[in-house]
Amino acid sequence: MKIGIIYNVFLRDFRKQKKRIALTLIALVWGTISIMLLLGFGEGLHRQMTVNDKGLGEGIAIVWGGQTSIPFKGMGKGRRIRLNTDDLDYIKGRIPEIKEIGGQYDRWGVNLQYGDQVISEHCVGLTPNYRQMRNLNPQMGGRMINELDLKYKRRVIFLGDNVADRLMGGDEPIGKQIMLNSIPFTVVGVMAQKLQNSSYGGMDENQVSIPLTTFKAIFGDPYLDNIVYQISDVSRNEEIEKELYAVMGERYKFDPEDERALSVWDTVAGKKEFDQIMFGIQIFMGIIGGLTLLIAGVGVANIMYVSIKERTREIGIKMAMGARRSYILTQFLLEAILITFGGGVLGMALSYIMTEGFKRIPIESDVLDMMGRPTISLEIGLLVIVILSVMGILAGLFPAMRASSVNPVESLRYE
Repeated sequence: MKIGIIYNVFLRDFRKQKKRIALTLIALVWGTISIMLLLGFGEGLHRQMTVNDKGLGEGIAIVWGGQTSIPFKGMGKGRRIRLNTDDLDYIKGRIPEIKEIGGQYDRWGVNLQYGDQVISEHCVGLTPNYRQMRNLNPQMGGRMINELDLKYKRRVIFLGDNVADRLMGGDEPIGKQIMLNSIPFTVVGVMAQKLQNSSYGGMDENQVSIPLTTFKAIFGDPYLDNIVYQISDVSRNEEIEKELYAVMGERYKFDPEDERALSVWDTVAGKKEFDQIMFGIQIFMGIIGGLTLLIAGVGVANIMYVSIKERTREIGIKMAMGARRSYILTQFLLEAILITFGGGVLGMALSYIMTEGFKRIPIESDVLDMMGRPTISLEIGLLVIVILSVMGILAGLFPAMRASSVNPVESLRYE
């Protein structure tokens, strides 16, 4: 069978049923646009939320001290478990799967002064590896706190970008001196602007950071407020958390099964749950768009049934001349697929143009920064092609089977 013959027959039918086929093509285009835009919005939301999640850090867990709830080795429940700086090396030495580990002190209501401007902010004392663990990256020309700052208890400060704007206005912060609770500190860096949709203790843009050792020397805090660790293999997050309870339980004499002795926020587990939720949302959006496309598929099947009815005599003549049923079946099936893909390809092209055009519109919006813009990925394109293929086959198969089952003798008498 030659494709050219089927194409010519298709054009002949199109001329006879211009309005019906045109409306069906419009329905296919609309259905394809609907499913692609809905999936595109879901993909854009997923990608943007993933970027926002990286603002807190990748593959990290935050640990706080807790209170025992299970008696252990003759000791009652209700004992406070407090974290110390010595715990950092202790944990790292016993759990080699931990890539980085650091500690943090917190204090709110710290006064910062620059010239006549005075503000009250959240101050943290931390270790230099928070830069990679928490994505505290400096703007051009500055730096984050380093190991020498920690070793010599230097009075240097790293500002959140929002704090720098409110405290210093348009002045260049790097190298300037500011007063922290009346103590002079040199600004060594300002955090590069980043998106962040979760936090503990406040957003990073609204805090200032000083070396852990300097913080302890100034404020005298005996215990760490939290410990942050980062793992290399995120698939082992649950195993490592259990090892942490075992190691700390051995050190502080509490039952490793006592989940209240420590409080752990495992962001890896949270991301896995988020990915599952987003997958469910995308499936839901795909179903809605698929139902719209299904209506267009019914239109294709309807056109094929009408075409078969109008060409009953033609089918009978072909079969009387020796045409096989497989020929008739393939002809009508290919016609249905041609109609389906004609509308589908046009709809996919328009969807891509619309999403790419929307991306290029310079809109400054906090909502778009958090929710993202619709994105047509290769996976979405392939999924829609599969859906169109299945729908085209189903829309043409049953009419084609009916056409191939026509009795040649009866069809020749058909008016």
